[in-house]
Amino acid sequence: MALRLGDIAPDFTQESTEGPIHFHEWAGDSWVILFSHPKDFTPVCTTELGEVSRLKPEFDQRNTKAIGLSVDPLEDHKAWVGDIQETQGCALNFPLLADADRKVSDLYDMIHPNANDTLTVRSVFIIDPNRKVRLMLTYPASTGRHFDEILRVLDSLQLTDSHKLATPVNWKPGDDCIIVPALSNEEAAKLFPEGWDEQKPYLRLVKQPGK
Repeated sequence: MALRLGDIAPDFTQESTEGPIHFHEWAGDSWVILFSHPKDFTPVCTTELGEVSRLKPEFDQRNTKAIGLSVDPLEDHKAWVGDIQETQGCALNFPLLADADRKVSDLYDMIHPNANDTLTVRSVFIIDPNRKVRLMLTYPASTGRHFDEILRVLDSLQLTDSHKLATPVNWKPGDDCIIVPALSNEEAAKLFPEGWDEQKPYLRLVKQPGK
């Protein structure tokens, strides 16, 4: 059965560079970014893992944990760590799952046979503290991910979870937001007393709360 937005992220126990991971227990009350890469000792993956390590302070500010995965064995992961630090200038600071038996890859449908029948594609999942899947992205092996976009989506999800808002095209933190159509003007006036820009009855722009 395919994994869909809003589903509970499957639990698992798997070895990692930081010891056995019991996923739901490890996640605790944090948001999680779970992402797969095709293979150890490959150039694009090396740059990605260095970037996620550099972004740890950004993830920490958002109560978010990162966890990576490939189908390579743990010994390869541990040997690769030195290359990441040497070439990217940042040591690996999050767990990397060793999914040699493809247990997690199968649970999360990370292997796409028409792309490659043995290696995981570049899958990304954002999972909230209730264990619900909130975002799924899939990149081809040849294209490195843009983690600024993943942070942007995380910011949007956390903002819109706590306010009756949506975020428009190309939104960045601090930009105007959209009042959800389900909220009447009377209800909106209580939540947004400073008012809003009503371009259409269904398109009401309002300043981001707290900005």
